[in-house]
Amino acid sequence: MTPQNTDVAVQEATENWIGLLELASREVFDLMLGSQLEMAPQPLSDTGLDVTTMVGLAGKMCGLVTIQCATLSAIRMASKMLGTEVEKSGIETWDALGEVCNMVAGNFKIKIPGMGDNCLLSVPTVIKGGNYKFHSAANARRMQTGFLFEGALLLAGLEIKGLA
Repeated sequence: MTPQNTDVAVQEATENWIGLLELASREVFDLMLGSQLEMAPQPLSDTGLDVTTMVGLAGKMCGLVTIQCATLSAIRMASKMLGTEVEKSGIETWDALGEVCNMVAGNFKIKIPGMGDNCLLSVPTVIKGGNYKFHSAANARRMQTGFLFEGALLLAGLEIKGLA
């Protein structure tokens, strides 16, 4: 398959995946955090979102799942997940946020027939700070959806480079 044909095949296969990412995110936040995500108003902007967590996808599907939010949202997520007070959140905040992204990625991939055991997840990576440029694979199919988590913007993203 030529690179152009690969891009078309990925685009056709991923047409409805943003809806699956939305569903996976809602389910994880409901089950693990006891929080209902609301859809964010459009247009989306990453202004003020200074925490990014990502989990790589490898195998039958290659790509990346990301979650971006503000530091206070990350602390609130960790507090809900760990059952701690917001004021007492510490280094475990970043582990908890990475685990939330890991669960969203895992929940997303099992919603796609044939991906459950044929697509592996990387260890989560968390980036703190907003002064960076993010570059992933060239020609990746990029999708993003926005939610409100306790009134604050949270972006869930998916980048798919290829399907085997």
